[in-house]
Amino acid sequence: MPIHTYDQSPISNLHLSPLRPDLRVIADLIPAGCRALDLGCGDGELLDFLIHQRQVRGRGIELSEQGVLACVRRGLTVRQGNLEEGLADYPDDSFDYVILSQTLPYLDNPAMILREMLRVGEKAIVSFPNWGYWRCRLELLLTGRIPHAPDLPQSWYDPPRWQAMTVSDFIALSRELNVRLLDEVYMAAGKRGPRTWFKNLLATTAVYVLAGNDLRS
Repeated sequence: MPIHTYDQSPISNLHLSPLRPDLRVIADLIPAGCRALDLGCGDGELLDFLIHQRQVRGRGIELSEQGVLACVRRGLTVRQGNLEEGLADYPDDSFDYVILSQTLPYLDNPAMILREMLRVGEKAIVSFPNWGYWRCRLELLLTGRIPHAPDLPQSWYDPPRWQAMTVSDFIALSRELNVRLLDEVYMAAGKRGPRTWFKNLLATTAVYVLAGNDLRS
């Protein structure tokens, strides 16, 4: 699929709208003035906030035309295309942070995307819904059906299709990829939760800051 770039000056005050709770957590993890790339940026809600409120030099990649047009209306610089193609165009260390918010379950090759994120960025921030949450486990036990993720409304058969994953799955994948976990935030009911041994049971959404294992921090 060809990559299309859209760039347009701001035309409204859309950036003044409040952020979704998990996006607020991500925004709090990103320092002002840094270079950031938002993968699967959707309608540009997070990217818009970072640029206008944190003076981040930000760009985005989004597959859907609807999302790209929403970003254009916000005055954002985005590229239309899938993440594999979009990341391949960037040289090493192009960004300070590369963000992947609630997109990981939809990827065909999440391990490759994580490697690419840490190639083009010094650090990566990843968030995803946790199917290890206790209500998901109980739903599967009682009904025998694939549960909805707490913060993901789609059923398993709705497009785009997702792959269920848990906090423990992601930690194991990070170890396999030799990726360092620099910070972690666990959320439940839209609020930050404690870091406990039971995070895989109690968290509805997890947010991680990652870095490659090359002593960069």
